[in-house]
Amino acid sequence: MRTIGVIGGSGLYEMEGLTEVEQVRLDTPFGKPSDDYVTGRLLDGRGGEARLVFLPRHGRGHRILPSEINFRANLHGMKQLGVEWIISVSAVGSMREEIRPGDFVIADQFYDRTKGRPSSFFGDGIVGHVSVADPVCGDLAKILFESAQKIFTGKDQRAHQGGTYLCIEGPQFSTRAESRTYRSWGVDVIGMTNVPEYKLAREAEISYATVALATDYDCWHESEEDVTVEAVIAVVQQNVANARALIREAISRIPAVRTCACKDAARHAMMTDPKTISPEARKRMELIVGKYL
Repeated sequence: MRTIGVIGGSGLYEMEGLTEVEQVRLDTPFGKPSDDYVTGRLLDGRGGEARLVFLPRHGRGHRILPSEINFRANLHGMKQLGVEWIISVSAVGSMREEIRPGDFVIADQFYDRTKGRPSSFFGDGIVGHVSVADPVCGDLAKILFESAQKIFTGKDQRAHQGGTYLCIEGPQFSTRAESRTYRSWGVDVIGMTNVPEYKLAREAEISYATVALATDYDCWHESEEDVTVEAVIAVVQQNVANARALIREAISRIPAVRTCACKDAARHAMMTDPKTISPEARKRMELIVGKYL
């Protein structure tokens, strides 16, 4: 059975038809995840069944700042639960006129403007380098875009295929000068949460892609109101049903067997001679690269 992870808001797992729902509390070698994982089974509408694993990125009640998220623990927990695919759902600001509040962007590139977030499972005795030239799973991104197109048929919202997600540290929104500068770089959306999530998914050999939910025009747009928490929450709440519909549609398209390169992303990543790896480091990294040690 396919095991698919969803990282996003807590409302995403309130899906009609989700059965055998359980809450799972995990510990990891990298600390505690944002919250308990919610697992369940869902018929995909095409005669198949999938096991879903949900995690609220900021914890239930939105208690954790973007810079406080333990991304390594979150991804390690997903790996513990057998997740092979992750759909990341994130609220973002639009940096382009044609990406309107309410639209979905299936981002395929990232620009990292965070400040010192732990971004790798490697270190402390094991050196490794994975490629993130193409940072999302192309197979999953295609599925998400096609799914978004289907659920938006006849609606005012639009799906955008590809785009660069600029990740800032936060928790403050951008100044006007920053927003205008970022826009001049050619980025498409701005957020605070997908770095280093995509990097860790690649190291863990999990197929990962992002659904960026545009909530506002940041503060660059002169004829639109500046971004506020109230405005963001209002659009996010409107889009919860669309996000759930997209997840359900995408699940029906995700194959049982992966053929993408993500499944072997760490095969040639390690630089460290296995004979020099300490028992402690080996134990810490067993789930991530143990098959290569």
